[in-house]
Amino acid sequence: MTFADLGLGEAVLKALKGVGYERPSAIQEQTIPPLLAGHDVVGLAQTGTGKTAAFALPVLDRLDLKQKTPQALVLAPTRELALQVCEAFEKYASGSRVSVLPVYGGQGYGVQLSALRRGVHVVVGTPGRIMDHLDKGTLDLSELRFLVLDEADEMLKMGFAEDVETILAETPDEKQVALFSATMPTQIRRLSKKYLSDPVEITVKNKTATAANITQRYLICSYPQKVDALTRILEVENFEGMIVFVRTKQETETLAEKLRARGFAAAAINGDVAQVQRERTVNQLKTGKLDILVATDVAARGLDVERISHVVNYDIPTDTESYVHRIGRTGRAGRSGDAISFVTPREKYLLRHIEKATRQPLTHMALPSVDDVNQTRLTRFDDQITTALTSPKVDFFREVVRHYLKEHDVPEVDVAAALAVVLQGDEPLLLEPGPPQRTERPERGDRGDRGDRGGRGERPGRGERGERRPRRESDQPSATYRIAVGKRHKVEPRQIVGAIANEGKLSRRDFGHIDIRPDHSLVELPADLPAETWKALERTRISGQLIELQLDGGAPSRERDVKERKPRHKRRD
Repeated sequence: MTFADLGLGEAVLKALKGVGYERPSAIQEQTIPPLLAGHDVVGLAQTGTGKTAAFALPVLDRLDLKQKTPQALVLAPTRELALQVCEAFEKYASGSRVSVLPVYGGQGYGVQLSALRRGVHVVVGTPGRIMDHLDKGTLDLSELRFLVLDEADEMLKMGFAEDVETILAETPDEKQVALFSATMPTQIRRLSKKYLSDPVEITVKNKTATAANITQRYLICSYPQKVDALTRILEVENFEGMIVFVRTKQETETLAEKLRARGFAAAAINGDVAQVQRERTVNQLKTGKLDILVATDVAARGLDVERISHVVNYDIPTDTESYVHRIGRTGRAGRSGDAISFVTPREKYLLRHIEKATRQPLTHMALPSVDDVNQTRLTRFDDQITTALTSPKVDFFREVVRHYLKEHDVPEVDVAAALAVVLQGDEPLLLEPGPPQRTERPERGDRGDRGDRGGRGERPGRGERGERRPRRESDQPSATYRIAVGKRHKVEPRQIVGAIANEGKLSRRDFGHIDIRPDHSLVELPADLPAETWKALERTRISGQLIELQLDGGAPSRERDVKERKPRHKRRD
């Protein structure tokens, strides 16, 4: 069946052809005809099945462009989903004079008010901001013809039940209603009976809870291994855009900063990020100015970016529903996608739960070796040379090199090698086969799980003990250094070790006692830190705060700390 068989008009069919849509999905095939015929509809389908087009296309087909008051209202649970739906309407209405307005909290009222005064055909918004406009009398729904509740179960879960009913009560009795939901709880059933008129119920069941076009893999690694493992995967995997999911807002900033320090275009997105910054970051991901988004579950809800080829569960979710939502950010609209989950040894039970719920086994993957990374780097270097040979500038530089050869009488391959050195700079082209390889094994034989507990977020105390006093295997003299982050910045020993070790190219064996104070911390490190380590640590941040590393003078000890806090006149001895 094609879209033309569903009864859509020429203008909509032309727009669909322009965006490359050829055949309707199951939910579109079953939903569009009854909506075009004027029936109310209840559609049950999972995220990523094409629900947006299922209601947007019939609405666009039946709009009266002469009417300036809103004819269609779409309610969505989150800003991200509202923006996604709005973009879909604009895409399907390309070439027409249809006006679509997104209405959500976090955006200034001025833009919304001026658009409403000019006249809009479709309003897509979150319940809270729609309620605000109704209270202020700035949104006129008296001539509304179409109402859509998108992800209704999610809206009710988020506490919008009362707002949704209030909005429904403000709309005309004679209107067409479409309700879309992934599940049909009692509250949704009651809402359907009360506000929908003899609705057509459509259910599209997936054979599995996750899309078959998403390759799902997992990697067993302890918490301290994760940054190194992610870095290697980023080097070896052929990805376009990526979302890396973590559990906490703080971790989004920390991890994004570590990735930027390694040369990747990464940014954080979480609930504390201002809406303007959030929109700017998402646009950068869409346009290719940004390749990696480090996000929490809530921040990525409703995010639909075509460039997302990979999803990485840096922290594996504790419930299968979150897992399905996360990996659903890739493999959209029939495209293929990849999902990689980091699983610590003590989280294997979560892996089993996910496989049981999704009825799909996850494939085990090995940590890319140093040789794998180096092979990828050499291949990339070859590709750069091949691309450069097709550049129009190559003729000019060929003459420059020819002149050099004539003047200095050296082999051409030596000149090419020298130019490669200039191009590469101080950064080594290949990984060293030594220290990075150690992180692939548990730190202390079969007791590797023990140091992993701090990374699970369930029993941080034991993980911290393992990192407060790492085993020092070096005889080199140590000194106490002061860093400008402490308890009020909510730092943990593992963050201090991870940041300083990664940025300063230090080994975990270089760390001694770590003492976290209210506004600073004392860290025991080698006394003779190299100049390049000092320089690298100048830019290092932990929890968004520059660490401002400096010598404190004296080894840390709890007895000395107590004495130093006493008034000066009690410290004569």
